[in-house]
Amino acid sequence: EKRIAVKEMDTASSGGEGAYWKYESLLKELDSRLNSAVGAAGELFAIRTRLFRELPEDTLLDDFVLSLQIAHEGHRIHYCKEAYALETASLNMQEEEKRKVRIAAGGLQSVGRLLSLLNPFRHGWLSFQYISHRVLRWTVTPVALFLLLPLNGSLILLQTEPVWLYQILGLLQLLFYLSALVGSYLAHHAIRNKILFIPYYFLFMNLNVFKGAAYLSRFEGNAAWEKARRNK
Repeated sequence: EKRIAVKEMDTASSGGEGAYWKYESLLKELDSRLNSAVGAAGELFAIRTRLFRELPEDTLLDDFVLSLQIAHEGHRIHYCKEAYALETASLNMQEEEKRKVRIAAGGLQSVGRLLSLLNPFRHGWLSFQYISHRVLRWTVTPVALFLLLPLNGSLILLQTEPVWLYQILGLLQLLFYLSALVGSYLAHHAIRNKILFIPYYFLFMNLNVFKGAAYLSRFEGNAAWEKARRNK
């Protein structure tokens, strides 16, 4: 497990990264209870020596791909809550963006390299977990998220019944995006507000999937990470 140390005077990115990893850790714990965790945190994970596999040198998310290959072979990835790595959050949102873009690019690359895991008839629960927890996050969700508002607006303009429902949903969407804008303003002025920062961080993550796709299209095989600066 990865945990983010958040201090009172840390930047807004600390709260976002910390909240994200709490959510991610919960998903991993639930995945592990159901069948197998889907991926491992590179900061701290262990495998049996005989299960290690050489990966292509251009692999961006080696910890994720290696652990999923092991699960693909029929082994179980166990989530251990008591074993955790502690680190500080990214120095600011610009540094956090470096990480999110790289992770999104690696996620999209991984989807292409783990195609056989998309077959639920062969891999059962593991495929369901992989698709719902990872694949949708890197492919469908970002696109769907940014199509929701214009599609809902079209339904309202066309007076599609029940129009009142689409009006309420449209209002909620506008409030969500407005909250994200306010959260963005506060984050870039080093003002912490957890309630407003959550919608901003959510949109921030999904926007960086598109940037990750652009990064991957230009990727020339150098899998070395540009380390994001972190709080001290």
